Parts: sequence; structure tokens; C-alpha cells
Amino acid sequence: MQLVAYLRVSTDRQADHGLGLEVQEASCRAWASANGHRITTVYRDEGVSGANGIEDRDALPEVIADLEAGRADGVVIAALDRLARALHVQEAILTRVWASDAAVYVAGEGEVARDDPDDPMRTFVRQIMGAVAELDRRMIVKRLRAGRAAKAEQGGYAYGSPPLGFQAVDGELVSDPDEAPTLARIGELHDAGASLREMVRTLEAEGRPPKRGDRWHPESLRRIVARLDQAAA
Repeated sequence: MQLVAYLRVSTDRQADHGLGLEVQEASCRAWASANGHRITTVYRDEGVSGANGIEDRDALPEVIADLEAGRADGVVIAALDRLARALHVQEAILTRVWASDAAVYVAGEGEVARDDPDDPMRTFVRQIMGAVAELDRRMIVKRLRAGRAAKAEQGGYAYGSPPLGFQAVDGELVSDPDEAPTLARIGELHDAGASLREMVRTLEAEGRPPKRGDRWHPESLRRIVARLDQAAA
């Protein structure tokens, strides 16, 4: 069976319990190999909250597109909470995948069984596990929010990873000399009327890396362009 692997780490790495991208990929590949499957593509969402829906991520829409187009038979993840740590998001993603007649596999556990009207406990148990993951995420967010508020009261930058073109130095958000040219280039392309996919091709052709991950995604560029438009307004 041909599968795609989906990896995700959140903006707050404390929420990932040691499931870094490399660990997730190794787990997915080992499970696929042991079970006679082949991973054709690895998709990575780095710095993406598990509460984000499909369209609010960079890589997950590409996973769905592959499944809907029949380019893969299913998706493998290292743990179910890599899909989502909000129950309603998890269920929406599973429904979308199953609607494509594709399967979802968890490394080390096997296929996530589809809902069966004759076995309501199957859905109940899965949703209970999803609710536990959501509660865990909310408790982590609460602790982090309290820590950031305390840091902000002391005058420091305390709101996660800085956006492209910036870095946090001694609690202050300042321009990043390595990334500022790429941010300026995105602004030039946007002003010239380039589409998001045209920007992806240009940035990759020019060897300009994204802030996180190893490839550009239209959705991440859309957010960068929106920030540029807001700053110019």
C-alpha cells in the first residue's frame, strides 16, 4: 500500500512530549516497512497548533489533496494527536480522509477503525482519547500563557516563535539579517502581482529557505503577505 506520512510539531514544543519531526518520521517509516507499506511523500507542519483546522495548516491540505486524487491509499502518523489535539478538529480530519476512501494509520498501533453504526463503542473510545489530548493541550496552554504574561510584564518578548524576518534578542523583537532579504523579496513578488504558487517556485529557485521546515507552502506565504499588507496599511 502506498502511504503518505504526516508529521506535526506545535508552536509550543512542550506540548509534543518528545515527538520531534525526526522521531515522528523514523516511527512512521519503521512501521510502514514492517507492515509492507511504502511511504511516497513525507509532509511536515512545523510550528502548527494541534487546534488548527485543515485550511489553517501548510502541509495537511496537501495530504488531503493526495488522498482525494488517489495518489496515496492512506496516511500514517506517529500518534493520533499529531492530526489534532482538539477533538472537533480530529473528527473533521478523519471524516475528510475517510470520505476520500483512504485510511489513517498510527505507527505502532495500526489502522484507525472507521465509524460503524453497529459498534458505537469504537467511536466513543476514539473520541474519549481525543478529549484527553485536548484537555492536555489546554492545560499546557494555560501554564504557558501564565509564564508569557509574567515575562511580558517584565518587558520581554513572550509570544512564541518570531515571524519570518525577525528574531528575539534579549527579550526584544528585532530584524533578522539572514531572513530580512527573503521577507523583502516576498514583498517585491507580492507587489508585482505574483500568485502564492508563483512565489513558492521563485523562492525555491532562488534558494531562499523558509523560517521553518524544508519547503515553502502557499498557506504560509499567504500569512506572511497578510502581515505585510497589515504593516503597510
